[in-house]
Amino acid sequence: MNTQNKKILVTGGGRGIGFSIAKAFAAQKGNQLILVGRNEETLKTAITKVPNSSYIVGDVSDEKDVENIVRVVKELHGGLDILVNNAGVGNPQPIASSTDIYKTAKYEMEINYFSVLRLTEQLLPLLKKSKEAAIINIESIVSYAPNVNIATYSATKAALHSYSQSLRWALQKEGSQVKIFEVFPPFVDTDLTKGFEADKLSPDEVAKDIIEALEKNEYAIRNGGTKDLYQLFRQSPEEALKALNPA
Repeated sequence: MNTQNKKILVTGGGRGIGFSIAKAFAAQKGNQLILVGRNEETLKTAITKVPNSSYIVGDVSDEKDVENIVRVVKELHGGLDILVNNAGVGNPQPIASSTDIYKTAKYEMEINYFSVLRLTEQLLPLLKKSKEAAIINIESIVSYAPNVNIATYSATKAALHSYSQSLRWALQKEGSQVKIFEVFPPFVDTDLTKGFEADKLSPDEVAKDIIEALEKNEYAIRNGGTKDLYQLFRQSPEEALKALNPA
């Protein structure tokens, strides 16, 4: 698809992968960027580095904030072409000995999964009015096989992968022009992964891969080591699980 002259909303757009995605799209001709996040100071700083951008302060897990995001997109921007569902949280936790796993899982599922469903559902009518539209869901290598240190986070990304596949299939069946892209990065060098000892991609590299994949209509974007893990997963899910959880 064409990645120019688009109105693009990026959740979690003030830093990390979202910020890099916003910069990458801003480098394309004629794009207008709308960054969404909870911290206004972070967003203010971000838009100084992202040409032709604005921001909306909002928590994607808050129903009223989502209603306001949708209202602003409609009234001030007059439509939307690309939605990037990037906002996410993750909390390392020993699943076998934790005493508050339910609380952790509920919080992660609300941000990483349920909020995506709600925002997507409310913005989908606008996307359907676009001549060429896309939804980009930022998932993870653990969408394929979980890492036991982030078991509940892994579950949220597996759920998002399942939802994305279903939505793509349903939209294709109805002949919609809205395309669903899924991004499966391994560990990326952001605040979310500060406590992990692992090889990490730069968020700019992930963003570059996204732009290239959109231009080729490649719906599954497997960055870095995810390519190898995916091939292993296809051969043996059990071996993929072992690869993500070495003894």
